[in-house]
Amino acid sequence: MKWNGPLNKIDKYKYEIPSDYRGEQNNLKMKTSALIYADEKMISSVKNDYAPEQTANMTMLPGIVGKAMAMPDIHWGYGFPIGGVAATDVEHGVLSPGGVGFDINCGVRLLRTNLNVRDFDYNKIHLIIDEMFKNVPSGLGSKAKIRLSLSEIEDVLRLGAHWGVENNYGWDRDIKFLEEEGCLSNADLSTISQKAKHRGASQLGSLGAGNHFLEIQKVAEIFEPEIANKYGIKNIGQIVVMIHTGSRGFGHQVCTDHLRVLDQAVRKYHISLPDRQLACAPVNSIEGINYFNAMACAANFAWCNRQMIVHWVRESFERILKENSEDLEMDIVYDVCHNIAKLEEHIVDGTRRKLYVHRKGATRSFGPGRREIPLEYRDVGQPVLIPGDMGTESYLLAGTKKAEETFGSTCHGAGRVISRNEAVRKWRGEEIVNQLKNKGIYVHPASFKVAAEEAPGSYKDIRNVVDIAHGAGISKKVVRFIPLGVVKG
Repeated sequence: MKWNGPLNKIDKYKYEIPSDYRGEQNNLKMKTSALIYADEKMISSVKNDYAPEQTANMTMLPGIVGKAMAMPDIHWGYGFPIGGVAATDVEHGVLSPGGVGFDINCGVRLLRTNLNVRDFDYNKIHLIIDEMFKNVPSGLGSKAKIRLSLSEIEDVLRLGAHWGVENNYGWDRDIKFLEEEGCLSNADLSTISQKAKHRGASQLGSLGAGNHFLEIQKVAEIFEPEIANKYGIKNIGQIVVMIHTGSRGFGHQVCTDHLRVLDQAVRKYHISLPDRQLACAPVNSIEGINYFNAMACAANFAWCNRQMIVHWVRESFERILKENSEDLEMDIVYDVCHNIAKLEEHIVDGTRRKLYVHRKGATRSFGPGRREIPLEYRDVGQPVLIPGDMGTESYLLAGTKKAEETFGSTCHGAGRVISRNEAVRKWRGEEIVNQLKNKGIYVHPASFKVAAEEAPGSYKDIRNVVDIAHGAGISKKVVRFIPLGVVKG
């Protein structure tokens, strides 16, 4: 469905859907306007999607504060568009799973090393990627290498990444370089179904499928040397590892379970919505509180999931290079999540307020001085990780004070332009793998179908996406990476 409504250009990087727009549900009024971060090149593709209508629909959430927003990687999603950001009032707002997503706390983690590309040849990359593929379960329905009891999975849901470190999946210092230090304290086990626990017990420490990946990258360009140095990125050619995955089937089950409840809550609390996929409940209702606390359990699962994968990535380097990962300085730069709702403080019209900020396919981008940022980074801003597709660059950015206009948010990736089904019809996986090999990128996919689904042509131009975020000032370019080898789930 193409967008035929108004999109008023505010400046070079912002377009607005005015609050007097009447869309498909013209019996409901927008409570505020909606902003889409895009440039002239990007906005034409945005109009070919249902996502602008979804962005307008977000403005009709009860208790919304400020504007509804969509980042430059915007595309159609469930409820919110991917790239959607909305804040709701701490007393009169709502919580909506459609503003978080099914893969709760899908996120990205970056490991740095003291290795340089000159230490590597294609064969060495090939061996490490194959070892990671063997060491980290990946692909549709992949099961973990370890099987946890229900009491152990409950500990994971309470402790998040701390459980991993306490059970020797990582180093003590890892924790402070994770968003929220890898754990949300409001996790409540009573809000989690037995079905969700059983799904989680078999999948902790696995990559999953779709756009999830493990990627060995090299530093190709440093835009801000002083900030990059703070993050431990010191020179061109330095080897890093990027990890992208989330809460797997556990998070999906948590979302599914609570959507059923919140669908009923909409009627119970007489909430009028333009789209039932925006099912929500007041933040202080039992339904809203239970969803928020269950979401925290899923977020904790995801942080622990990535923690265990980090451990097995380090092991893979050790086995192939015959060096200790401590000696290789395989430390975590940072971990960010991009499907979550958080209770945060932000300045609105000159007043500091507590808000529930929904980020659906959007990344936190806090600027210098925020206490939530690790002390080592606090004077330069939070690291922001933006992965591209498996054939293009990825980015390390820094959060900015100007990002306060987006409640401290920025983009999360390239954003799809065609569906997975369309990609499979258009490309053969074997051809994609060979094309990337000819570019010097070794890809080990869980299946050739996945390689076709994730073909680089399926995504927006990541450079354009990042340039918009940088140009708008909601995050700052620090480092550009290019891929050398990819494990694709």
